[in-house]
Amino acid sequence: MALITSIPRKKARVLVVDDSSLARKVIIDGLSKYPNIEVIGYAINAADARTKVLQLNPDVMTLDVQMPGMTGTDFLKQFLPEHPLPVVLCSSLNLGVFDALNAGAVDFVRKPDATQSSEAFIKMLAQKVQIAATAKVQQRPGPSYSERAAAANTPTTIAPPPLGATVPGNIIIGLGASTGGTEATLEVLKRLPEDIPPMVITQHMPTGFTKMYAERLNRLCKMEVREAKDGDELKRGVAYIAPADLQMRVMRPTLNTYHVACKPDEKVSGHRPSVDALFLSMAENVQCKMVGIIMTGMGADGAKGLLEMRKKGAYTIGQDKESSVVYGMPGVANDIGAVMTQASCNDIAGVLLRHLKSK
Repeated sequence: MALITSIPRKKARVLVVDDSSLARKVIIDGLSKYPNIEVIGYAINAADARTKVLQLNPDVMTLDVQMPGMTGTDFLKQFLPEHPLPVVLCSSLNLGVFDALNAGAVDFVRKPDATQSSEAFIKMLAQKVQIAATAKVQQRPGPSYSERAAAANTPTTIAPPPLGATVPGNIIIGLGASTGGTEATLEVLKRLPEDIPPMVITQHMPTGFTKMYAERLNRLCKMEVREAKDGDELKRGVAYIAPADLQMRVMRPTLNTYHVACKPDEKVSGHRPSVDALFLSMAENVQCKMVGIIMTGMGADGAKGLLEMRKKGAYTIGQDKESSVVYGMPGVANDIGAVMTQASCNDIAGVLLRHLKSK
């Protein structure tokens, strides 16, 4: 896990790792145009990367996930525990990116295809590299996606008690996260029971990955997790992931029901989907009890919306600095008075359950 404080003022020294000569050229040429980024070298595979890291001592490494021989994920599992280094993944639409994030990568960018220009890819990669350059990496490798999925299907002898009638049904839980949030959100959700009140979740993520991410969480968590669709009615025991490149908002079409609207609206706080868009819609439209949770991420998206939720009577939780990959969004939210309780990533689920059972 990495703790990121602010975007660096000095040049970020970057090592580019990719087996494709074309991809390397696009990344090297693109990043070299940014005055606060210096590409100090490249590697063509995992073995070459190990040598170059030790020789050049980069601030950040960009890493292809799918490489011949040792994959990027396996390389991270072997290398990061001994040589902590912020890593930004460059990946095609592939489930393996989540294993690499679990192995310690800071963030990821989707490689360009027919739907995305190389310029947009480089712009996003440059932003991620600058954020990652201030990371203090503390590698804690865990089981892979396949290992965790297998474990999720193994019966356990002790299961958390269902919330049942101890929790009112008229509660909606909103959660927002960005950099570092894919694994942090999983850490929260996997500790929650299957009959959790409806949850709406916005995680900044490239197009195409939110469906795979929802499917992954659905395999690893007790509740149902799905990528939200426009018009989905909010139901107990279901968590709804905002689709990439759409704004997800909570709406109240009737007195007794809530649903989500997922529309290609303008960006809010610089993002689509935006945590602020979600939280502000909850503050405006939700008439029942609410909980808002803001987690790791650079910037301030979600802070304003969480404050509005608190003003409307919501219980609000912010991830603490020590466990955040990036203490930006939760830090800003705490500074402006939007957060009622701060907790570590591992403790947020417990804080939430205690609050729900007290209602």
